[in-house]
Amino acid sequence: MEYLDFELPIKELEEQLQKCQVIGKESEVDVTGTCLQIEKKLIEAKTKIYKDLTAWQRVQLSRHPDRPYTLDHIRAICGETFLELHGDRNFKDDKAMIGGLGKIGDQSFMFIGQQKGYNTKTRQYRNFGMANPEGYRKALRLMKSAEKFGIPVVTLIDTPGAYPGLEAEERGQGEAIARNIFEMTRLKVPIITVIVGEGASGGALGIGVGDVVLMLENTWYSVISPESCSSILWHSWEYKEQAADALKLTSTDMKKQKLIDEIIKEPLGGAHRDRERTFKSVSNAIVKYYDTLKNLSPKDLVNQRMEKYANMGVFKG
Repeated sequence: MEYLDFELPIKELEEQLQKCQVIGKESEVDVTGTCLQIEKKLIEAKTKIYKDLTAWQRVQLSRHPDRPYTLDHIRAICGETFLELHGDRNFKDDKAMIGGLGKIGDQSFMFIGQQKGYNTKTRQYRNFGMANPEGYRKALRLMKSAEKFGIPVVTLIDTPGAYPGLEAEERGQGEAIARNIFEMTRLKVPIITVIVGEGASGGALGIGVGDVVLMLENTWYSVISPESCSSILWHSWEYKEQAADALKLTSTDMKKQKLIDEIIKEPLGGAHRDRERTFKSVSNAIVKYYDTLKNLSPKDLVNQRMEKYANMGVFKG
């Protein structure tokens, strides 16, 4: 288990508890009382630390190396029913954008999302979760296939942004993202979007237009990352914490501004602390909202979706 800077007091207490338990097993000394005291302190420390996390601390949790990624969610939710589909039928298969068919119970869904890597080799293979234009075109191809067969779409967002390289721009990165946003607004099947990690910039918006948009508790969603915002406004990354506060990018901020529909609670300490519970919460949320959307006609679905986005940012004095 890796610990973030603000979690170091928890690390110390967990190490103390582990040592205490080892002493109890390997000797005849009764350390039950000591272990209970450490456990009590541990619970208090966790509650205090995670109760009032800053925006920057939530950004850090969303990037935790042990946090479950898109494929972890899909495989846990769908099990053996998931069938990954590849390629945009134009240029190549983008490994940063994954998608395919899977079932929750008896209901089929088209799952689409960005995938990050677990180590240096897989991070390079997945391009750090930053999709190229062919990734967004693959996503659109899969959405159109789902529409053709009346299959609802679930998108899982976890990206630091679309790939900003020269070759991506040459192949039409901006057009690919804009095309996806346009086509998703009028897709005739339900779209449920879940932000499971980072939701940065147009890279997230390219698969982020949904009838329902959900965020896991310790995730963020913004037009720009705190580091990039800091470098633009202050010409330094040192002000990333202030930038995170100013951007109002946490799930609580997004819900308050009515830009998302629901916050999915995470286990104390983050999704990586109890992965199975997190997967169950995400699965339940998808099923719950699909049940509210499945009986709408395609016309009502599209009209409701367009009205939802048209009302964002409207101020009535």
